Amino acid sequence: MSSAEDRAEEIRGRAAGTAPAPLSILDLATVGAGYSPGEALAATTELARSAEQWGYHRFWVAEHHGMPGVASSTPAVLLAHLGAATSTLRLGSGGVMLPNHAPLAVAEQFGLLEALHPGRIDLGLGRAPGTDQATARALRQGRTDGPEDFPAQLAELTHFLDGDFPDGHPYARLSAVPQGPSRPPVWLLGSSGFSARLAARLGLPFAFAHHFSAQNTVPALDLYREEFRPSAVLEKPYALIGVSAVAADGEAAAVRLARSAGLAMLRLRQGRPGLIPTPAEAEAYPYSEVEAEFLQSWLGNVVLGEPARVAEGLEALRRRTGADELMVTSHIHGHEARLRSYRLIAEAYGLTG
Repeated sequence: MSSAEDRAEEIRGRAAGTAPAPLSILDLATVGAGYSPGEALAATTELARSAEQWGYHRFWVAEHHGMPGVASSTPAVLLAHLGAATSTLRLGSGGVMLPNHAPLAVAEQFGLLEALHPGRIDLGLGRAPGTDQATARALRQGRTDGPEDFPAQLAELTHFLDGDFPDGHPYARLSAVPQGPSRPPVWLLGSSGFSARLAARLGLPFAFAHHFSAQNTVPALDLYREEFRPSAVLEKPYALIGVSAVAADGEAAAVRLARSAGLAMLRLRQGRPGLIPTPAEAEAYPYSEVEAEFLQSWLGNVVLGEPARVAEGLEALRRRTGADELMVTSHIHGHEARLRSYRLIAEAYGLTG
């Protein structure tokens, strides 16, 4: 198999069991009210081990800062730990916010991860800060590059990963260490047309954040497919979408669980990020008319209910969007409820049989 075929094989997901398509997980190491960050990270580790057993294809963690309810602030550190706790599950960033980092640092981190867990690492990249502007400034320490500089940062990172800066480049004599025989495939993440167009132009796989930008999903994926140029990485487009999903014994139980994540999102949008509230707190919260409308709109984008209905909803969404892979995410309160939801989805979608 050629190098290009090897890379494409690493990118394309595999459907387990009788599932109609690959199914994956996006996790934020959610910290719920009453839990510590250490407990949240232990729960994420247990979830990754279980996801591997249930047939989920990949497990990504996302970079966020300044959010008490999210413990995955440093994906590379968490991925190293998850790699040691699993053996076959693909692991990756969903994503690393590239404007927050020097490309060389990212190349070194993910080169090290690839050396530790060869053939299992994905490098998903976003161009948003993943936090508020003050925190972004503290992270960047005076750097002035922003989202508009993302293509140049991406090109620099790719040259570091491949060790192929052209002669005469200021970094031509530099190396990202360690650098082994293989390197992680790069994915571009997005919630609009910008990254869709860039991924298409570079022939890279694309992950779209349907879970918080549903109105842009079909236009962005259409743009990605229409403008895709075959590359040494992919001969044809490959796209996954992130989907909020909650499975429980029935719709009422699933809605009750999902409302806790909805209230957390509401508070985040209001500039008041905090721990994921309990379902009881979400039920008792005195929503204003505007807040109630936000919550209903947010819940309308969550695939929820009893397991069979969730599986049907996921498959209908995949067919409607043409996504090659689905990546489910659930930031509900309580590890047991979250773990059970992912297990029910795996069973109903056919991963386990």
